[in-house]
Amino acid sequence: MSKQTILGRVTQLAKANINALLDQAEDPQKMLDQLIRDYTNNISEAEQAVATTIGNLRMLEADHKEDVEAAAEWGGKALAASKKADGLRAAGAAADADTFDNLAKVALGRQMQSEKEAQTAEPTIAAQTEVVDKLVSGLDSMKNKLTELQAKRDELVARAKTAQAQNTMLDAVKSIDVMDPTSELSRFEDKVRREEARALGRQELAASSLDAQFESLEDLGKASEIEARLAALKSGRAA
Repeated sequence: MSKQTILGRVTQLAKANINALLDQAEDPQKMLDQLIRDYTNNISEAEQAVATTIGNLRMLEADHKEDVEAAAEWGGKALAASKKADGLRAAGAAADADTFDNLAKVALGRQMQSEKEAQTAEPTIAAQTEVVDKLVSGLDSMKNKLTELQAKRDELVARAKTAQAQNTMLDAVKSIDVMDPTSELSRFEDKVRREEARALGRQELAASSLDAQFESLEDLGKASEIEARLAALKSGRAA
């Protein structure tokens, strides 16, 4: 699996315009939760792919190590056979010496084959190591992006709820038929003033009636006094 295949979908999600998606979503929180789930699943898929790639690299490295060790082992066998051949030849056993020289040649051939296989694998191992390093780095970046996305989700959900509450309040206020309070207060004030004037009028009428009654009493008192004095005068003359 190529690096682009492994990281492509997650990279697109990392670059997604979350605010634009929010504008189109009926329920922003559900949309963001689903986005995070998709992102998390993609990271899980990427982790499995990266793990497989790392496993393949480790197998190549193990095979390379075996080839290197085999080359060294065959080299040792070739050296041992060559020395044995030299000893036999010195002892006059030329036929046996030739046999060991032939064994040394076979060992050298095996050594060369192992060295060739090791050398052939080295560029592949180097390339795969570079790919693995990039994949691991990319995977770490994805996990960081997931953390950022989760934080962004919390922020956007809070903002969406605040905006929704504000719009609900504004819609409620807009739906109320608000009358102009100035005219109503003026009408009520006029009514109060009329009631106050009526009360004052009644007070004045009551006061006028009371004054008249007192004046009547005063007139009655004067008349009584006059009558009394007249009677006194008459009584005095009679005496």
